[in-house]
Amino acid sequence: MNRFSTPYLAFMMFIPCSLAGMLIPRMLWKSFPLTQDVSVVKLSKEELVFEATFWGAFGLYSILTVAYLVVGLSGGFLTFVMSVFMLPAWVSFRLSIKSFGLRSFRSTACYVIPLIPCLMYTVYFGGFLVAFVIEKMGMTGSLPPPFGYFVPDVIVAAIIGLVTSWSIGPLLPVVSYWLARSPIMHFLLHSSVLALALSSQFFPYSTDAPKRVIFQHTIRSAGASQIMETTYDFAVVDSNSLPFVFKHAPEVANALHINTELSFAAVKQSHQADWMGIFPISSLFSRCMTFPAQSSDVLVEYNHFPHLAINKPQESLSGGSRRIYLEFSLGSLKEVWVAVLNITGSLSSWSFADNILPAPEKTGNGPPSYICRLSGAGDKNWTFWLEV
Repeated sequence: MNRFSTPYLAFMMFIPCSLAGMLIPRMLWKSFPLTQDVSVVKLSKEELVFEATFWGAFGLYSILTVAYLVVGLSGGFLTFVMSVFMLPAWVSFRLSIKSFGLRSFRSTACYVIPLIPCLMYTVYFGGFLVAFVIEKMGMTGSLPPPFGYFVPDVIVAAIIGLVTSWSIGPLLPVVSYWLARSPIMHFLLHSSVLALALSSQFFPYSTDAPKRVIFQHTIRSAGASQIMETTYDFAVVDSNSLPFVFKHAPEVANALHINTELSFAAVKQSHQADWMGIFPISSLFSRCMTFPAQSSDVLVEYNHFPHLAINKPQESLSGGSRRIYLEFSLGSLKEVWVAVLNITGSLSSWSFADNILPAPEKTGNGPPSYICRLSGAGDKNWTFWLEV
C-alpha cells in the first residue's frame, strides 16, 4: 500500500520488470527463424525473426479484437487501433530497409514514427486506468490473512503489466532487437529492486489519499428503555489493518485507553452481523475490533430506543402460512439516515416493495436473511406484515 499516496512508485516498481518480461522471449530466441528452410523464402534469419515477431504480435491483437466482438464487450477498440496502426508502420519499416538496412536506427525510426498516435492513446488511457485502480485499492476491503495483505499489490502489478503490454507491445517486433540485451535487462531488474526498496521509505497515506476507517457506536438494547451493551466498533477497507491505525494515530488509542502496539489477540473482534446497518459494505470487512463504551451518556441523550413489537394478532392463511403484523418504532431518535431490518428465516411474502421479496442473503449454511432499508422522519413508526 506504499504506492497509494504516491502512484508513481507503482510505475517505478512494475514497469521495468514488466518490460523485462516482455523482452525475455526475444533475448532467448534471438535467432529463432520462422522456417528451417531459409532459402525457400529468400530472407535472412534476422529478417525472418522480425517477420515472426511482427506477425505474431499483429495476430495476437487481431485475435483479441475478434474475441471482444464475439463476446459482445466494448474493449476491442484498443486492440483494433493497435492492429490498424501496426500495418502502415510495418510497411514503412520494410521500405526503409532497402535504403538504410535492417540494423539501422533510421529503419527503426521509420517503424516507430507511424505508431506515435497509437502509443499516445494507449499511454493516456492506460495511465488513467492505473491511477483509477490504485485509488480503488484503498477501498476494496480488508481481506483475511495471510495473503490478504498482498492481493492489492498483485492486482496493481497485473494492471500495470497489462498497460505496459499495450503501450510497448506494438514497438517490440522491431525495437526489441535493440533492447533485448544483457546490460539493459540487468538495468531494468535493478531498477525494479531499487524502486521496491525506495517505496518502503514512503508513508502510504496523505491528505489527498487518506486512510479510510469505519467507526460505529453500537448500542444493543432490550425493549425501548434498557441497554444491554454499548461498544465502539472499528473496521478498515484496505489491506493495512487496525493495529496500523492505532500505531500511527496514538490519539485514538489514548481515547480508547489501549496500547498503540495492539494486536488482534488482545482485543475482542466484532462480526459482520454487527455492521448490518451498512450492508453490503460490511462484506468488505475482516478482523474488526470492538471496544467497550460507557452507556450513561446514551441514556441522557435518548429516553427510548428503537424497538419492534407485534401490532395486532397474527392471522392464519390458507396453505399453513401465517401473517404477522408488526410495528417498528425509532424511539426518541431525532435524526435518522436509514433504518435497516434484517429478517432472518423463510418468508413467503411481506408488505414491502409491492409484496416482492428480494434475493435472500446467506452466511455459510445458515438460514436466509431478507434485508430491508426504511427511510423517513424519525418521529414516525413503520407498520408492516410478514408471511411465514
